[in-house]
Amino acid sequence: MPLFEYVCEPCGHAFETLVRGGRTPHCPECASDKLVKQLSRFSASTSSPPAPQMGPGGCGTCGDPRGPGACAMD
Repeated sequence: MPLFEYVCEPCGHAFETLVRGGRTPHCPECASDKLVKQLSRFSASTSSPPAPQMGPGGCGTCGDPRGPGACAMD
């Protein structure tokens, strides 16, 4: 069932509705069928999750680029 966004020409009400089986939608405010279909907006996240923070320790959690045990904090 496609979800469409419309703006009613006579009253200016913006709304979204499910359109089933080719039926013509009507404005929920004034019941007009003079509607302008809008370009649907969608949300997408463009940010990455934060990098894990390395804590102190001799097990490779200090972030030493040489790898676990290289920092001599054992």
